[in-house]
Amino acid sequence: MNATEPISERNALDLAREVLAIEARAVEALIARLDDKFTGALELILHCTGRVVVSGMGKSGHIARKIASTMASTGTPAFFVHPGEASHGDLGMIAAQDVLIALSNSGESPELLTIVPIIKRKGAKLIAMTGNPGSSLAREADVHLDASVAQEACPLGLAPTASTTAALALGDALAIALLDARGFGADDFARSHPGGALGRRLLVHVGDLMHSGEALPKVAESALLTEALLEMSRKGLGMTAVVGEADRLQGLFTDGDLRRALDRISDIRAARVSDVMTRNPRTIGPEKLAAEAVQIMDQYKINGLLVVDAGGRLVGALNMHDLLRAGVV
Repeated sequence: MNATEPISERNALDLAREVLAIEARAVEALIARLDDKFTGALELILHCTGRVVVSGMGKSGHIARKIASTMASTGTPAFFVHPGEASHGDLGMIAAQDVLIALSNSGESPELLTIVPIIKRKGAKLIAMTGNPGSSLAREADVHLDASVAQEACPLGLAPTASTTAALALGDALAIALLDARGFGADDFARSHPGGALGRRLLVHVGDLMHSGEALPKVAESALLTEALLEMSRKGLGMTAVVGEADRLQGLFTDGDLRRALDRISDIRAARVSDVMTRNPRTIGPEKLAAEAVQIMDQYKINGLLVVDAGGRLVGALNMHDLLRAGVV
């Protein structure tokens, strides 16, 4: 087609839909093929005392890089080695305690087949992910994972499309199954992603953000309502804690409590805060993740939380603005 010839929108959309349908069918077909070979691959990696090395040429190499990256960020130490470079010295990066995951749709990639005997001689285990169970790479592997597809999404049947999508999905399935088997949690994930909003959202604790000391709004249970209002104004959180002996939390007084009090109390100046406060308010511990504070506020449609220790003593307060400033929300 001439570069200046207008694109047929209908033909382009039809082709794009067909590409997506072919790739979706390729991934769906993997589900029925999962068997004890998949669990065998998991066992090899889980019992590996070294690292997982992922390798592949061309488009398979790009997929291999992504699989290694996903594994590394989800609790399985992994890295990518280019098979061409491996033959020129990088094989020294692979040790006897390692597991090599080799990706090749044909299973006959010469660069990979060249290094397989050396890998075997070292004593490292080999997991092959190919589209050809009868290939040389599949035969030499300790475990073979079948990533074959019925057809490529390319109309010419040449460009790796459905095959690379299937390999990527199978690699993700392997990585997530490993994550689950290792009991890898949100805190672990955050430690692998300390930069940016992700690390802030997962690692910041309530104790890191809460107002405490002189910045903490609180009044005694015997305080007048007017005293509570002054404390709220001074501290600027739109609320104040109401405490008893040894700072044990008795209740919470907010702007909403004030509005409700105006409807039923004739003499605001004589009223005590204990008459209008909310008893048994929602609280959180300082050791909890800030993300948990967000969940509580969302669930109960509130804008602030008091922070108490294990003994029920008031230690802090925070509101939604604090979480927004910290990038947690």
